[in-house]
Amino acid sequence: MPDDQHLRAVVVDDEELARDELCYLLDEVGGVAVVAQAGDGLQALDAIGRHAPDLVFLDVQMPGLTGFEVARRLAGRTPPVTVIFVTAYDQHAIEAFEVNAVDYLLKPIEASRLETAIERARRRVTPQAPMNDQLERIVQLVEAARNGRADRPEQVAVKAGERFLLVQAEDIIFASMADDSINIVTSQVSGTCNFRTLDELQARLDPSVFWRVHRSHLVNINKIKEIVPWFSRNYILRMKDAKATEIPVSRSQTRRLREYLKL
Repeated sequence: MPDDQHLRAVVVDDEELARDELCYLLDEVGGVAVVAQAGDGLQALDAIGRHAPDLVFLDVQMPGLTGFEVARRLAGRTPPVTVIFVTAYDQHAIEAFEVNAVDYLLKPIEASRLETAIERARRRVTPQAPMNDQLERIVQLVEAARNGRADRPEQVAVKAGERFLLVQAEDIIFASMADDSINIVTSQVSGTCNFRTLDELQARLDPSVFWRVHRSHLVNINKIKEIVPWFSRNYILRMKDAKATEIPVSRSQTRRLREYLKL
């Protein structure tokens, strides 16, 4: 493929804001033409089948099929599809290479890092990258993940009324998306933050403590007061805030919760 030819791409993420942000960055960086978007794994497979893109930007955690499940279904496809994972989670880097992804981007995405990923994808469309190049990328990703954990702030700014209050990250009980804003609740404070998506907020928090139990809710698993059985073997979490807020657990996260808490 000539260097001046645009790669045709499909962007897949269950959050529309995240898709819009990535499409904006791709337009700024150049070299990629977005031919379709998808909000879940099944839509992704349909869009890929209809548009036959060179490149797919895949979120990892989505309703229905996960990004890894989509990538595995694309294995052996003719013509082949190059995959770049885009996610808020840093613990999946090695698994990404098990499904032959060309790269793995952590949200929030930096333009320079996106440029590097696109260049790697362009090389993948031509000859296969040598194994030592893949091993080098794995080392870089693991180091980036380690550094990302070190960079996570201990405090988060929460707007309550006309004031911005700094709260300790571990004091956050839960965060919820409502009316295009993110509400953060602690035992003392309730207000909004300036993160645009829950993915962006979660990327700055400890993934072993803060779980995305629902597409609209992020909870601190150390601040769960009670687990209430619900229909179809699902659960509702009653949190430790003053209102004992009830938060639904999505079907895809119910199994993880059962395994973690031995339910």
